[in-house]
Amino acid sequence: MIRRRNLFPRRLDIARDCVEMTHGGGGRAMAQLIEELFLTAFDNEWLRTQDDCAQFQVPAGRLVMATDSHVVSPLFFPGGDIGCLSVHGTLNDVAMAGARPLYLAASFILEEGFPLADLKRIADSMGQAARQAGVPIVTGDTKVVERGKGDGVFITTTGVGVVPNGVLISASRAQPGDAILISGSIGDHGMAVLAQREHLSFDAPIQSDTAALHELVAAMVAAVPDIHCLRDPTRGGLASALNEIAQQAGVGMRLQEAMIPVREPVRALGEFLGLDPLYIANEGKLLAICPAESADRLLAVMRAHPLGRAAAIIGQVVADDHHFVEMKTVFGGSRLVDWLSGEQLPRIC
Repeated sequence: MIRRRNLFPRRLDIARDCVEMTHGGGGRAMAQLIEELFLTAFDNEWLRTQDDCAQFQVPAGRLVMATDSHVVSPLFFPGGDIGCLSVHGTLNDVAMAGARPLYLAASFILEEGFPLADLKRIADSMGQAARQAGVPIVTGDTKVVERGKGDGVFITTTGVGVVPNGVLISASRAQPGDAILISGSIGDHGMAVLAQREHLSFDAPIQSDTAALHELVAAMVAAVPDIHCLRDPTRGGLASALNEIAQQAGVGMRLQEAMIPVREPVRALGEFLGLDPLYIANEGKLLAICPAESADRLLAVMRAHPLGRAAAIIGQVVADDHHFVEMKTVFGGSRLVDWLSGEQLPRIC
Protein backbone atom coordinates (compact mmCIF):
# COMPACT_ATOMS: atom_id res chain seq x y z
CA MET A 1 0.00 0.00 0.00
CA ILE A 2 1.22 3.52 -0.79
CA ARG A 3 2.08 5.44 2.40
CA ARG A 4 2.52 9.21 2.70
CA ARG A 5 3.00 9.54 6.45
CA ASN A 6 5.08 12.71 6.11
CA LEU A 7 1.93 14.55 4.97
CA PHE A 8 0.16 13.97 8.29
CA PRO A 9 1.28 15.59 11.57
CA ARG A 10 -0.23 12.69 13.53
CA ARG A 11 -2.12 9.50 12.86
CA LEU A 12 -5.87 9.42 13.23
CA ASP A 13 -7.00 8.63 16.75
CA ILE A 14 -9.64 6.10 15.74
CA ALA A 15 -10.76 5.48 19.30
CA ARG A 16 -11.41 9.15 20.14
CA ASP A 17 -11.75 11.21 16.94
CA CYS A 18 -14.96 11.93 15.04
CA VAL A 19 -15.72 12.87 11.45
CA GLU A 20 -15.06 16.55 10.81
CA MET A 21 -16.11 18.76 7.92
CA THR A 22 -12.48 18.85 6.78
CA HIS A 23 -12.66 15.09 6.15
CA GLY A 24 -14.85 15.86 3.14
CA GLY A 25 -13.03 18.99 2.00
CA GLY A 26 -10.62 17.43 -0.48
CA GLY A 27 -7.50 18.41 1.47
CA ARG A 28 -4.98 16.85 3.84
CA ALA A 29 -7.59 15.64 6.36
CA MET A 30 -9.57 13.87 3.66
CA ALA A 31 -6.44 12.24 2.25
CA GLN A 32 -5.55 10.99 5.71
CA LEU A 33 -9.02 9.56 6.31
CA ILE A 34 -8.93 7.73 3.00
CA GLU A 35 -5.43 6.38 3.49
CA GLU A 36 -5.53 5.37 7.15
CA LEU A 37 -9.12 4.12 7.30
CA PHE A 38 -10.58 3.20 3.90
CA LEU A 39 -7.43 2.05 2.09
CA THR A 40 -6.49 -0.04 5.09
CA ALA A 41 -9.91 -1.68 5.20
CA PHE A 42 -10.35 -2.26 1.44
CA ASP A 43 -6.72 -2.70 0.34
CA ASN A 44 -6.28 -4.04 -3.21
CA GLU A 45 -4.21 -3.31 -6.32
CA TRP A 46 -6.82 -1.02 -7.90
CA LEU A 47 -7.20 1.22 -4.85
CA ARG A 48 -3.46 1.47 -4.34
CA THR A 49 -3.15 3.54 -7.53
CA GLN A 50 -5.26 6.23 -5.75
CA ASP A 51 -6.73 7.40 -9.05
CA ASP A 52 -10.23 8.86 -9.30
CA CYS A 53 -11.39 5.78 -11.20
CA ALA A 54 -10.60 2.10 -11.55
CA GLN A 55 -9.44 0.44 -14.75
CA PHE A 56 -9.94 -3.29 -15.20
CA GLN A 57 -10.27 -6.05 -17.75
CA VAL A 58 -13.71 -7.55 -18.39
CA PRO A 59 -14.21 -11.16 -19.55
CA ALA A 60 -16.46 -12.04 -22.47
CA GLY A 61 -20.20 -11.84 -21.90
CA ARG A 62 -22.88 -9.23 -21.18
CA LEU A 63 -22.03 -6.61 -18.58
CA VAL A 64 -24.40 -6.16 -15.65
CA MET A 65 -24.40 -3.12 -13.37
CA ALA A 66 -26.47 -2.45 -10.24
CA THR A 67 -26.43 0.28 -7.62
CA ASP A 68 -28.03 0.45 -4.19
CA SER A 69 -28.13 2.97 -1.33
CA HIS A 70 -28.16 1.79 2.28
CA VAL A 71 -29.73 3.79 5.11
CA VAL A 72 -30.38 1.08 7.70
CA SER A 73 -31.08 2.04 11.31
CA PRO A 74 -29.56 0.93 13.63
CA LEU A 75 -26.23 0.68 11.86
CA PHE A 76 -25.29 -2.47 13.75
CA PHE A 77 -27.71 -5.35 14.26
CA PRO A 78 -27.62 -9.07 15.09
CA GLY A 79 -25.95 -10.89 12.23
CA GLY A 80 -24.57 -7.85 10.43
CA ASP A 81 -24.25 -4.11 9.98
CA ILE A 82 -24.63 -1.46 7.30
CA GLY A 83 -21.14 -2.29 6.04
CA CYS A 84 -21.51 -5.93 5.07
CA LEU A 85 -25.13 -5.23 4.07
CA SER A 86 -23.99 -2.64 1.51
CA VAL A 87 -21.66 -5.19 -0.06
CA HIS A 88 -24.07 -8.13 -0.01
CA GLY A 89 -27.03 -6.13 -1.28
CA THR A 90 -25.33 -4.95 -4.45
CA LEU A 91 -23.56 -8.24 -5.13
CA ASN A 92 -26.93 -9.97 -4.95
CA ASP A 93 -28.56 -7.50 -7.34
CA VAL A 94 -25.85 -8.29 -9.88
CA ALA A 95 -26.11 -12.03 -9.24
CA MET A 96 -29.86 -12.10 -9.86
CA ALA A 97 -29.13 -11.71 -13.57
CA GLY A 98 -27.07 -14.89 -13.40
CA ALA A 99 -23.93 -12.75 -13.47
CA ARG A 100 -20.59 -13.23 -11.77
CA PRO A 101 -19.86 -10.02 -9.81
CA LEU A 102 -16.44 -8.60 -10.63
CA TYR A 103 -15.95 -5.23 -8.93
CA LEU A 104 -17.60 -2.85 -6.47
CA ALA A 105 -17.56 0.91 -5.94
CA ALA A 106 -18.54 2.48 -2.62
CA SER A 107 -19.69 6.02 -1.82
CA PHE A 108 -20.07 7.39 1.73
CA ILE A 109 -22.09 10.30 3.05
CA LEU A 110 -20.82 10.95 6.58
CA GLU A 111 -22.30 13.22 9.23
CA GLU A 112 -20.02 15.59 11.09
CA GLY A 113 -19.41 14.17 14.56
CA PHE A 114 -19.76 10.50 13.57
CA PRO A 115 -17.23 8.47 15.61
CA LEU A 116 -14.26 7.24 13.61
CA ALA A 117 -14.34 4.03 15.65
CA ASP A 118 -17.78 3.23 14.25
CA LEU A 119 -16.70 4.23 10.75
CA LYS A 120 -13.68 1.92 10.98
CA ARG A 121 -15.90 -0.92 12.21
CA ILE A 122 -18.19 -0.41 9.20
CA ALA A 123 -15.31 -0.15 6.72
CA ASP A 124 -13.64 -3.25 8.15
CA SER A 125 -16.93 -5.13 7.81
CA MET A 126 -17.22 -4.04 4.17
CA GLY A 127 -13.64 -5.06 3.46
CA GLN A 128 -14.13 -8.46 5.04
CA ALA A 129 -17.40 -9.06 3.17
CA ALA A 130 -15.80 -8.06 -0.14
CA ARG A 131 -12.78 -10.32 0.41
CA GLN A 132 -14.95 -13.27 1.42
CA ALA A 133 -17.02 -12.76 -1.73
CA GLY A 134 -13.92 -12.42 -3.90
CA VAL A 135 -15.15 -9.09 -5.28
CA PRO A 136 -12.88 -6.09 -4.54
CA ILE A 137 -13.99 -2.53 -3.80
CA VAL A 138 -11.95 -0.72 -6.44
CA THR A 139 -13.07 2.92 -6.26
CA GLY A 140 -15.24 5.20 -4.16
CA ASP A 141 -16.07 8.65 -2.84
CA THR A 142 -16.57 10.37 0.51
CA LYS A 143 -18.70 13.39 1.36
CA VAL A 144 -19.34 15.00 4.76
CA VAL A 145 -22.51 16.91 5.74
CA GLU A 146 -22.98 19.22 8.72
CA ARG A 147 -23.99 17.87 12.09
CA GLY A 148 -27.76 17.28 12.19
CA LYS A 149 -28.10 17.08 8.40
CA GLY A 150 -27.37 13.36 8.09
CA ASP A 151 -27.80 10.30 10.23
CA GLY A 152 -24.34 8.98 10.90
CA VAL A 153 -23.51 7.31 7.61
CA PHE A 154 -25.25 6.47 4.34
CA ILE A 155 -23.53 4.11 1.89
CA THR A 156 -24.12 3.66 -1.83
CA THR A 157 -22.48 0.72 -3.56
CA THR A 158 -22.34 -0.04 -7.27
CA GLY A 159 -21.43 -3.43 -8.69
CA VAL A 160 -20.29 -4.60 -12.11
CA GLY A 161 -20.50 -8.21 -13.26
CA VAL A 162 -20.66 -10.32 -16.36
CA VAL A 163 -23.28 -12.80 -17.56
CA PRO A 164 -21.88 -15.75 -19.54
CA ASN A 165 -23.00 -16.08 -23.12
CA GLY A 166 -26.14 -18.17 -23.41
CA VAL A 167 -27.55 -17.26 -19.97
CA LEU A 168 -30.73 -15.18 -20.02
CA ILE A 169 -32.46 -14.64 -16.68
CA SER A 170 -35.22 -12.06 -16.40
CA ALA A 171 -38.54 -11.62 -14.62
CA SER A 172 -40.17 -11.26 -18.02
CA ARG A 173 -39.41 -14.94 -18.76
CA ALA A 174 -41.67 -16.36 -16.01
CA GLN A 175 -44.46 -18.34 -17.66
CA PRO A 176 -47.48 -20.42 -16.66
CA GLY A 177 -46.49 -23.86 -15.39
CA ASP A 178 -43.16 -22.69 -13.94
CA ALA A 179 -42.25 -23.66 -10.38
CA ILE A 180 -41.46 -21.03 -7.72
CA LEU A 181 -38.67 -21.76 -5.24
CA ILE A 182 -37.27 -19.88 -2.23
CA SER A 183 -33.76 -20.51 -0.92
CA GLY A 184 -34.69 -20.46 2.77
CA SER A 185 -36.67 -18.93 5.62
CA ILE A 186 -38.13 -15.47 5.11
CA GLY A 187 -38.27 -12.33 7.25
CA ASP A 188 -35.06 -12.85 9.23
CA HIS A 189 -33.30 -9.62 8.27
CA GLY A 190 -36.17 -7.21 8.75
CA MET A 191 -37.19 -8.75 12.06
CA ALA A 192 -33.59 -8.73 13.33
CA VAL A 193 -33.28 -5.01 12.59
CA LEU A 194 -36.66 -4.28 14.16
CA ALA A 195 -35.84 -6.29 17.30
CA GLN A 196 -32.57 -4.40 17.72
CA ARG A 197 -34.24 -1.04 17.09
CA GLU A 198 -36.98 -1.69 19.64
CA HIS A 199 -34.68 -3.44 22.17
CA LEU A 200 -36.67 -6.67 21.98
CA SER A 201 -35.05 -9.91 23.11
CA PHE A 202 -36.02 -13.55 22.72
CA ASP A 203 -34.87 -16.93 23.98
CA ALA A 204 -33.96 -17.72 20.37
CA PRO A 205 -32.32 -14.53 19.00
CA ILE A 206 -33.28 -13.43 15.51
CA GLN A 207 -30.26 -12.93 13.26
CA SER A 208 -30.10 -11.10 9.95
CA ASP A 209 -29.63 -13.42 6.98
CA THR A 210 -27.39 -10.94 5.11
CA ALA A 211 -25.11 -12.89 2.76
CA ALA A 212 -23.63 -12.81 -0.73
CA LEU A 213 -25.57 -15.18 -2.98
CA HIS A 214 -23.50 -15.21 -6.17
CA GLU A 215 -21.82 -18.55 -5.49
CA LEU A 216 -25.19 -20.17 -4.84
CA VAL A 217 -26.47 -18.62 -8.07
CA ALA A 218 -23.46 -19.92 -10.00
CA ALA A 219 -24.14 -23.46 -8.79
CA MET A 220 -27.82 -23.13 -9.69
CA VAL A 221 -27.14 -21.82 -13.19
CA ALA A 222 -24.50 -24.48 -13.84
CA ALA A 223 -26.95 -27.25 -12.94
CA VAL A 224 -30.11 -25.72 -14.41
CA PRO A 225 -29.25 -23.31 -17.26
CA ASP A 226 -32.93 -22.85 -18.09
CA ILE A 227 -33.75 -20.88 -14.93
CA HIS A 228 -36.21 -18.23 -16.07
CA CYS A 229 -36.05 -15.72 -13.22
CA LEU A 230 -34.09 -14.90 -10.07
CA ARG A 231 -34.99 -12.19 -7.57
CA ASP A 232 -33.79 -11.30 -4.06
CA PRO A 233 -36.86 -10.36 -1.98
CA THR A 234 -35.47 -7.36 -0.09
CA ARG A 235 -37.69 -4.33 0.63
CA GLY A 236 -41.33 -5.41 0.51
CA GLY A 237 -40.34 -9.03 1.08
CA LEU A 238 -41.50 -12.13 -0.72
CA ALA A 239 -44.96 -10.73 -1.45
CA SER A 240 -43.77 -7.60 -3.23
CA ALA A 241 -41.08 -9.46 -5.18
CA LEU A 242 -43.65 -11.92 -6.55
CA ASN A 243 -46.06 -9.12 -7.43
CA GLU A 244 -43.28 -7.35 -9.32
CA ILE A 245 -42.48 -10.50 -11.30
CA ALA A 246 -46.16 -11.16 -12.02
CA GLN A 247 -46.55 -7.67 -13.46
CA GLN A 248 -43.36 -7.85 -15.52
CA ALA A 249 -44.20 -11.24 -16.98
CA GLY A 250 -47.96 -10.75 -17.30
CA VAL A 251 -48.77 -13.86 -15.25
CA GLY A 252 -50.25 -14.86 -11.90
CA MET A 253 -48.81 -16.77 -8.96
CA ARG A 254 -50.25 -19.49 -6.71
CA LEU A 255 -48.46 -20.07 -3.41
CA GLN A 256 -48.77 -22.77 -0.76
CA GLU A 257 -48.50 -21.18 2.69
CA ALA A 258 -47.56 -24.49 4.32
CA MET A 259 -44.48 -24.74 2.07
CA ILE A 260 -43.07 -21.25 2.80
CA PRO A 261 -40.30 -21.57 5.43
CA VAL A 262 -40.55 -19.12 8.34
CA ARG A 263 -38.48 -19.53 11.49
CA GLU A 264 -40.60 -19.73 14.62
CA PRO A 265 -39.06 -16.65 16.36
CA VAL A 266 -39.80 -14.59 13.23
CA ARG A 267 -43.34 -15.92 13.06
CA ALA A 268 -43.89 -15.23 16.77
CA LEU A 269 -42.57 -11.67 16.61
CA GLY A 270 -44.68 -11.02 13.53
CA GLU A 271 -47.81 -12.21 15.31
CA PHE A 272 -46.94 -10.13 18.38
CA LEU A 273 -46.45 -6.94 16.33
CA GLY A 274 -49.11 -7.60 13.70
CA LEU A 275 -46.55 -7.94 10.88
CA ASP A 276 -46.76 -10.48 8.07
CA PRO A 277 -43.38 -12.16 7.31
CA LEU A 278 -44.38 -12.23 3.63
CA TYR A 279 -43.73 -8.47 3.54
CA ILE A 280 -40.55 -8.37 5.66
CA ALA A 281 -37.20 -7.75 3.98
CA ASN A 282 -34.59 -10.45 3.41
CA GLU A 283 -30.92 -9.90 2.56
CA GLY A 284 -29.66 -13.44 2.06
CA LYS A 285 -32.48 -15.22 0.27
CA LEU A 286 -33.48 -15.56 -3.35
CA LEU A 287 -36.52 -16.53 -5.39
CA ALA A 288 -36.06 -18.79 -8.39
CA ILE A 289 -38.57 -19.51 -11.14
CA CYS A 290 -37.88 -22.38 -13.51
CA PRO A 291 -39.69 -24.90 -15.70
CA ALA A 292 -41.58 -27.42 -13.59
CA GLU A 293 -39.55 -30.34 -14.96
CA SER A 294 -36.34 -28.72 -13.65
CA ALA A 295 -37.69 -27.84 -10.19
CA ASP A 296 -36.58 -30.95 -8.29
CA ARG A 297 -33.08 -30.79 -9.75
CA LEU A 298 -32.78 -27.10 -8.91
CA LEU A 299 -34.07 -27.71 -5.39
CA ALA A 300 -31.45 -30.40 -4.80
CA VAL A 301 -28.66 -28.07 -5.95
CA MET A 302 -29.92 -25.27 -3.70
CA ARG A 303 -30.16 -27.56 -0.66
CA ALA A 304 -26.60 -28.77 -1.26
CA HIS A 305 -25.29 -25.22 -0.75
CA PRO A 306 -24.91 -23.75 2.77
CA LEU A 307 -27.09 -20.76 1.83
CA GLY A 308 -29.88 -22.94 0.45
CA ARG A 309 -30.26 -25.76 2.95
CA ALA A 310 -33.84 -24.77 3.80
CA ALA A 311 -34.85 -24.21 0.16
CA ALA A 312 -38.40 -25.15 -0.80
CA ILE A 313 -40.78 -25.23 -3.74
CA ILE A 314 -43.51 -22.82 -2.65
CA GLY A 315 -45.86 -22.51 -5.62
CA GLN A 316 -46.28 -22.16 -9.33
CA VAL A 317 -46.78 -19.57 -12.02
CA VAL A 318 -50.27 -19.55 -13.58
CA ALA A 319 -52.08 -17.77 -16.38
CA ASP A 320 -53.96 -14.78 -14.96
CA ASP A 321 -54.93 -11.62 -16.84
CA HIS A 322 -55.15 -9.76 -13.51
CA HIS A 323 -51.58 -10.76 -12.53
CA PHE A 324 -52.69 -11.66 -9.00
CA VAL A 325 -50.55 -13.45 -6.42
CA GLU A 326 -52.78 -15.80 -4.43
CA MET A 327 -51.98 -18.17 -1.59
CA LYS A 328 -53.64 -21.30 -0.30
CA THR A 329 -53.57 -20.94 3.48
CA VAL A 330 -52.76 -23.62 6.03
CA PHE A 331 -56.48 -23.67 6.88
CA GLY A 332 -57.46 -24.66 3.34
CA GLY A 333 -58.77 -21.28 2.22
CA SER A 334 -57.13 -18.80 -0.11
CA ARG A 335 -56.21 -15.14 0.08
CA LEU A 336 -54.79 -12.46 -2.14
CA VAL A 337 -51.17 -11.57 -1.48
CA ASP A 338 -51.15 -7.96 -2.61
CA TRP A 339 -48.38 -5.40 -2.94
CA LEU A 340 -47.01 -3.90 0.25
CA SER A 341 -49.09 -0.85 1.17
CA GLY A 342 -47.08 1.91 2.80
CA GLU A 343 -43.87 1.18 4.70
CA GLN A 344 -44.07 -1.48 7.40
CA LEU A 345 -40.47 -1.16 8.56
CA PRO A 346 -38.58 1.93 7.38
CA ARG A 347 -34.78 2.07 7.27
CA ILE A 348 -34.09 -1.66 7.25
CA CYS A 349 -31.73 -1.90 4.27
